[in-house]
Order: sequence, then C-alpha cells, then structure tokens
Amino acid sequence: MKKLIVALTVLLTGIILVACGGGDSDENEITVGATSVPHAEVLEQVAPILEEEGITLTIETYSDYFIPNEDLSNGELDANYFQHIPFFESEKEEKGYDIVNLGGVHIEPMGVYSQSIASIDDIADGTEVIISRNVPDHGRILALFEANGLITLDPDVTKSVATIEDIIDNPLNLVFSPDVNPEFLVEAYETEQDTLVAINTNYAIEANLSPVEDALFVEGSDSLYVNIVAARAEDEDNEALLKLVEILQSEEIQNFITEQYNGEVVAVGSEG
Repeated sequence: MKKLIVALTVLLTGIILVACGGGDSDENEITVGATSVPHAEVLEQVAPILEEEGITLTIETYSDYFIPNEDLSNGELDANYFQHIPFFESEKEEKGYDIVNLGGVHIEPMGVYSQSIASIDDIADGTEVIISRNVPDHGRILALFEANGLITLDPDVTKSVATIEDIIDNPLNLVFSPDVNPEFLVEAYETEQDTLVAINTNYAIEANLSPVEDALFVEGSDSLYVNIVAARAEDEDNEALLKLVEILQSEEIQNFITEQYNGEVVAVGSEG
C-alpha cells in the first residue's frame, strides 16, 4: 500500500509540474557564444528586444575561435555568432560538425598593420608578414596582398582557398609566417618591428586599433567574409533562434552597427 501511495504522489507531482509549465522552462531561453567585440556588444543591444518577445538571451564570450563551434555541437550553446562563412565551412568539413548557417549580420574588414612601416611604398625586400594560423583566413589575407599589388596568386586557384604555396610572383620576397593564434596577432603587432601583421578586426578593435585609420591597407566593403549566426542542424527552425537572427538583421541593429563602429564593422543585414 505504501508503494502505491508513493507512486501516486510521484505521478501527481509530475502532473502539477507539467501543468505549471515546468517542462517548457528552457524553450524561451537561448545561450549564444560570441567573441567580445563586436559580436557580444551587438548581442547586448539585441537582448532587451528579445526580452520583449519573451525570449531570454544569455551571452557567453570567447577569445579562442576554435571553441565556440565545439561548444555549439556538444549542446553547451544554442547558437554562436563569431565566425565568417569560410571558417564555418572549414570547421564543418574538418570536424564533422552538424551545424547550419542561420544568416549573415556583418563584415569585419581584414587589415594589415605595422609599428614601423608607414606606407606600402616603405615595405622592404624580405619583410616578414605575420598571419593567423587559422587556415580559412589565409586566402583572404593573400587576396588582400594581391589586391594591393604586393603578390600574384595562381589564377587557377580560387582566392578564398589560396595558400602561401599558390603565390606565383612575390617581387618583394615577402616572408609569410602563419604561426600565430588569431588572439595573439595584436601582441605580435605591438612587439615586432619592421614586420607586417594581418589582424582580424574584432581583435584590432579590442586593442583600440582602427582598420580605417591605423591599417596600412584594408579590405573593402565587398568582402565575401560575412559573419553569421550558426546553430545545430536540428535547431534550424527554432523560433527563438530565428527571432534572434531577424532582430540582428533588423534596421535598428544594422544602424547600431554602422553608427557604433564607424565603418570598422560593415552591416550587411539579410544580404549576408
């Protein structure tokens, strides 16, 4: 008889919890991984708008590019907002992540910086070029050097996947050193003299470097490297995540990006 009473008590407790909505407590709570600038700053603008829609946003910040997709894939995040499309595609291919692109938000133009070289004309023969070890950025950086007349890439190779080995003409004998984690590129810029350093804009802004004012040369707004929101494939139609993307692409948030970053971050909205 005692066993029957216990069983009935457990059953009734479960019914009460469901009736009170206990089983749906996480439906309108989303956790999104982001690098601190500009992604987390943009998400902070989105949070109160989502709250009005009944959705609570928690932002988890990262400094390492190689963790947010892992955390997304294993369920620690509901989405992430930190990466451009070539990096996203590379991570999917190399690591087998079952993740999807929910939409583009902005471009962070890649810039090339130097402590001591004041202009392209001052670049000496044999100058070292410090670039990220992040392979999906290599084609982007090399295309930028080609666009500024410093190297020529093999015309038969798609620029977005070009590697150092695809350089067919290098009149200044530039030495490309792809050995630095993206988060340490600013440190390399600050400590290395007579070098060029290609720095991702989010890290540049964190260090009070402006790609518009401080870079020797920088990508134009026609860059293909759009930063996106990613989610697990199973959540492709998740209403809360789709609302997140809708707000990120809204005129209000796109205007915030334009006004806040003065051209250092380029809003692309739904065009991305």
